[in-house]
Amino acid sequence: MKPDTDALFEQEVEALIKEIHTHYGYDFSGYARASVYRRIRRFLSQKHLTTLEELRKALFADSFFFENFLQEVTVNVTEMFRDPSFFLSLRTNVLPILSTYPFIKIWDAGCSTGEELFSLAILLEEEGLLGRTKIYATDINQKVLKQAKEGIFSASHMPAYTAGYYAAGGKREFSSYYRSSYGNVKFDASLVRNVVVYPHNLATDSSFNEFHLILCRNVLIYFNRELQERVFKLFDESLVGLGYLALGKKETLALSGISSDYHFVDKDNRIYRKLS
Repeated sequence: MKPDTDALFEQEVEALIKEIHTHYGYDFSGYARASVYRRIRRFLSQKHLTTLEELRKALFADSFFFENFLQEVTVNVTEMFRDPSFFLSLRTNVLPILSTYPFIKIWDAGCSTGEELFSLAILLEEEGLLGRTKIYATDINQKVLKQAKEGIFSASHMPAYTAGYYAAGGKREFSSYYRSSYGNVKFDASLVRNVVVYPHNLATDSSFNEFHLILCRNVLIYFNRELQERVFKLFDESLVGLGYLALGKKETLALSGISSDYHFVDKDNRIYRKLS
């Protein structure tokens, strides 16, 4: 980039964010600014662009370029059985209650490339619940949604994912869930036979169903307080009475407008249950 003050750069980014919202419908206004600025600077460097004006022209001239921008600027850091204690708690504290329902609906919000989705599906399969569960997996980024449904991951990650699986109470040979080929593994398509994958923007879109469990882990940490509050209200509208809400370990309902309507099922793993 050309020499520029941080203040001017930030002003230009704010203007760009408004244009993106108007042109493409993606609202980044509630995203934590430090993360947005850092990721846009990195994208400029990757694409060998020297000014935000060059970026602006490219974004609005080419929708494919914008999809690439969206891929880089939104956060897609994930892994299978991330925080195994969370999945173990889900297995022991939540799924036995959900098993009493004739049909279960789960929302995996911000599913990214699908590692959490397949982790959840494996748990449901092992607890005998997958066949009567519908999972709605959503993300703002359509490119990662395609990856999520395919269930193809690098074989190099399997040792770590296997360790996480067993720490989460895994009951089988983890390798029985996938086949290896040319440095990748593909998970059994039957795991996602009852999964609906489609784009949803937590910043702007509304509730679209009622759920017994909502997972949104390690997404809200990138939102400012105002957007977090909007999302909490969205989740509250989307949960049935006595439904469960799972957040990341650095996320909390404390100080939110809905906190009094929830109690902890597992404080360490940020699993809440709606009171009524």
